[in-house]
Amino acid sequence: MRIEQLGEGTPEVAVVAGIHGDEPCGPRAVERLLAEDPTVERPVKFVIVNELALERKVRYVNEDLNRVFPGDPNAEHYEHRLAHELLDELRDCTVLSLHSTKSYARPFALVDRVNAVARSICPYLPVSELVETDRFTKGKLISHPHTLEVECGLQGSDEAAENAYDLIRGFLAGTAVLPLPGGDNPVEAGQRDEVTVYRMEQPVRKNGGTEFEVLVENFHHVEAGEAFATADGEELVAEEPFVPVLMSAYGYEDILGYTGEEVGVLGD
Repeated sequence: MRIEQLGEGTPEVAVVAGIHGDEPCGPRAVERLLAEDPTVERPVKFVIVNELALERKVRYVNEDLNRVFPGDPNAEHYEHRLAHELLDELRDCTVLSLHSTKSYARPFALVDRVNAVARSICPYLPVSELVETDRFTKGKLISHPHTLEVECGLQGSDEAAENAYDLIRGFLAGTAVLPLPGGDNPVEAGQRDEVTVYRMEQPVRKNGGTEFEVLVENFHHVEAGEAFATADGEELVAEEPFVPVLMSAYGYEDILGYTGEEVGVLGD
């Protein structure tokens, strides 16, 4: 686990990248920002976490790191020990955790539940959607207090790395680490003034199929009776309306993604 810091003192802000070794966008963006060596107004730490998996270009070495928090310092598996070390580093920090996905090209944010951190920081991020993961946070870093997760774009793409850089700078502006270009108002600084909030509802299980195709777009409403995917050539039809979240043919081993519900706009 590599840790870098900008600014003097004890950081209360942290950026986490490389939890998964097959998601290089976060580490690339961190390296770019560190190379620029910007002047900061308060200290911030950057953590590139799963260096072994990144070197091997695999998601994890022994076990998915983002399923084993809070970890165990005496565990046999590498990722369990790493999870414990990471939480120790993030104690008392407001955290941005960078990821990428196979389901959606545009960046979006996720939180355990909408809270003060989400309300204060999301307006500074280049995102239009915020997802409450709520019941699906067991073993994940997002369950750590004051943590905001972002999906930067499509896994392995240059666009995801570019988005990750913009997300980091927005997060650092929102946490007063970097000055805001347009003053104190995120809207004047060219950031989003409206973020739609969705809540994850249910996983959509693959149920043993082998060939899949997703027929709908994430965050676009699916009506009851509409075919939203195929499994081995057979259409899967919505029994009731929902909004697809993190839905892709091969992003997960056992599920296609999640059904979601639009619950409002951040700030309402």
